[in-house]
Amino acid sequence: MKESLPGPILQSILPLLNIYYLERIEETALKKGLSTQAIWRRLWDELMKTRPSSLESVTCWRAKFMEAFFSHVLRGTIDVSSDRRLCDQRFSPLLHSSRHVRQLTICNMLQGATELVAEPNRRVLETLASSLHTLKFRHLLFSDVAAQQSLRQLLHQLIHHGAVSQVSLYSWPVPESALFILILTMSAGFWQPGPGGPPCRLCGEASRGRAPSRDEGSLLLGSRRPRRDAAERCAAALMASRRKSEAKQPARAAPATRVTRRSTQESLRAGGIDPKKELHPPATSHEAPGTKWPPSAPATTSSASPSSSTSASKRAPASSAPQPKPLKRFKRATGKKGARTRQGSGAESEDLYDFVFIVAGEKEDGEEMEIGEVACGALDGSDPNCLGLPALEASQRFRSISTLELFTVPLSTEAALTLCHLLSSWVSLESLTLSYNGLGSNIFRLLDSLRVLSGQAGCRLRALHLSDLFSPLPILELTRAIVRALPLLRVLSIRVDHPSQRDNPAVPGNAGPPSHIIGDEEIPENCLEQLEMGFPRGAQPAPLLCSVLKASGSLQQLSLDSATFASPQDFGLVLQTLKEYNLALKRLSFHDMNLADCQSEVLFLLQNLTLQEITFSFCRLFEKRPAQFLPEMVAAMKGNSTLKGLRLPGNRLGNAGLLALADVFSEDSSSSLCQLDISSNCIKPDGLLEFAKRLERWGRGAFGHLRLFQNWLDQDAVTAREAIRRLRATCHVVSDSWDSSQAFADYVSTM
Repeated sequence: MKESLPGPILQSILPLLNIYYLERIEETALKKGLSTQAIWRRLWDELMKTRPSSLESVTCWRAKFMEAFFSHVLRGTIDVSSDRRLCDQRFSPLLHSSRHVRQLTICNMLQGATELVAEPNRRVLETLASSLHTLKFRHLLFSDVAAQQSLRQLLHQLIHHGAVSQVSLYSWPVPESALFILILTMSAGFWQPGPGGPPCRLCGEASRGRAPSRDEGSLLLGSRRPRRDAAERCAAALMASRRKSEAKQPARAAPATRVTRRSTQESLRAGGIDPKKELHPPATSHEAPGTKWPPSAPATTSSASPSSSTSASKRAPASSAPQPKPLKRFKRATGKKGARTRQGSGAESEDLYDFVFIVAGEKEDGEEMEIGEVACGALDGSDPNCLGLPALEASQRFRSISTLELFTVPLSTEAALTLCHLLSSWVSLESLTLSYNGLGSNIFRLLDSLRVLSGQAGCRLRALHLSDLFSPLPILELTRAIVRALPLLRVLSIRVDHPSQRDNPAVPGNAGPPSHIIGDEEIPENCLEQLEMGFPRGAQPAPLLCSVLKASGSLQQLSLDSATFASPQDFGLVLQTLKEYNLALKRLSFHDMNLADCQSEVLFLLQNLTLQEITFSFCRLFEKRPAQFLPEMVAAMKGNSTLKGLRLPGNRLGNAGLLALADVFSEDSSSSLCQLDISSNCIKPDGLLEFAKRLERWGRGAFGHLRLFQNWLDQDAVTAREAIRRLRATCHVVSDSWDSSQAFADYVSTM
């Protein structure tokens, strides 16, 4: 067992050591059986000045410090010369800390990508290629061609020639099409050197002799998209027209956000552009493979993307659900950026495309069009072939990632088509997360691509996490469709926040989805082991859920969130199906469900001798007949020897209910319960103290974990401390310092 350095020694040597020499003595300290974790924790507290999340368990402070230090140095958010413990001319901060980096986050304008691919940091990038496993993108903004070229080289090195297995994108309200497609295609293993970019020295002579051609964005989107120079001239003409009109009128707080078709055409003519040619370019289907694009060409899709999202949404089929329009919501937050006055020609060129993206995407009656649609032409998107999506034969195929996550990244039709096009052959993908992407009717294309992927030899997809505000399919029909498309799936998590159109038959023009997506035939047996479902409001048809459960004989974990059934009998039908068909089920969870009228069904569950863990979270269990129901519940638990964990947060248990539960641990009980969660149950300190005394009286050994979050323990701090002290002799107690009075005030203020 390693021993920490004594306090006095730690205090004396800490000011003398910098992180570089501390790294060098690490191996010697390990041989001597000494731990340096206390030193690294002290450095973290003094230099990083942040506290890790209470949910995070830090196993190695040295690795955590060096990984954070690398990110700060790369982004320029820490000055190594400001502290002698960070500064040593004989060491390179990036190179020294790169071998500890397992996770790297790239933010905003792709800061750090250019620095990492620079020749002086060649060894840093080589080290990262072997140590880095997860690459994250957060809050990306619009980037220039040089930054995208640097990112292309970085992804090629870290994914294709490295060990990165997971790529995650977070909070990208207005995705830039060219950048998004670049990240997707590189993650899927496709690679083409960018026009004018340096050759990859790791790819061999085959890559060096390859003539630069279209980048991944233009290759995927086809040749119907205009070149950037045309879109650039169009945007410049629109900008000039807008400023000319603003100069004639008094200043207004709200920016002009729309341009009519007539004024746009006049602006194009003023810029020397033929509107007929620029607004509707000829759709050439092929180009010579050796064609070299101008320097501005790689960002063709950059200036075209936002409009495609909105124009495609206009042409969505009638059967699609009403879209949440996340783009519109986020654009209001960023509209001030587009409205502020630019100073100088430099700022004008930098914010030119920001203006094009920000003003696009708003609907208006009459003949008004989005600027992006004017600049780039209409995008039908009803069929992948209409976009000219080729099969990427011209690209080289390299190693690809196994986990892809998209959180709050709105997907336009072209972006969704690109994703589906890649997914259909992405056999190395093991886990896919699509969270609040505004898929709408594109969910049908996603299901088709997943069905094709499932038929590929070597398909490894085993986990799918899907959540969105709306869905064109009711959630249970969507679940059935996914299970049919991916019979080898092991983990499925699906959530829809609001009902679909098909949940309301009164909606006019409510046509059904494609016939091959849903059907009345039985679901074939699948390999699901974990199923999590979050339901929108409204009663759910129990037979549909039962059909999924019957086909999932290997199910081990089931979680139902906000599920509502027409009657307790329907809920009982679901539980009976679980008992008959899901014999391997070990964990069952219910959250935010009104089970006050389902007490007999709850008792039926507690008597199930196959379940090891049950969760009733905010289910209003004791709202009716608590005096009669609690003894019945305790009796059922006392006779269950297989149940290991019971979680009852948010059920208004109170002191009386807690003392009744204490009888589960009495001497005549057969229960083997070792985990109990009674958080948010209005428990007071005197009741908790009496609960602790009863456990002591029965002499039960340590039964594991007891969770007490957000109870009324602050009403008598002395009694609460005494109760927790007694409980810690019996179990591991997890609690918090929760201010119940403030929480109640916050609750009242929101009523």
